[in-house]
Amino acid sequence: MERVPILKLGDILIVSIQIDLQDMSVLALQEDLSEKVVATGARGVIIDITAVEIVDSFIGRMLATIAAISRMLDAETIVVGMRPAVAITLVELGLSLGGVRTALNLEKGVALLNQIESSQTSAAAW
Repeated sequence: MERVPILKLGDILIVSIQIDLQDMSVLALQEDLSEKVVATGARGVIIDITAVEIVDSFIGRMLATIAAISRMLDAETIVVGMRPAVAITLVELGLSLGGVRTALNLEKGVALLNQIESSQTSAAAW
């Protein structure tokens, strides 16, 4: 079974999905990512799905589950690189991915994480 690599960039973890996700690889990714969030104290997770051409309800639920797990571990999750066909399929499947923020690409995803961080810091100051 191939594992999805998790890269660390400062206090952000980047997951670039370049393989066809099977049930076992998705479950391994959830476990690996949650352990890495705790071990590194990451404040954000970016999941790059640029290479994902087809999604099903399992993959959609996996993205929502990863976001929920990360939030519980004090890290925001942003999904980047979603193709129009993937977005259409997710909507048709009735998967709104509640709690999952999206950005068009990695650069915009990092900018969004920085924006979230600065707004949380400002709110904490009050």
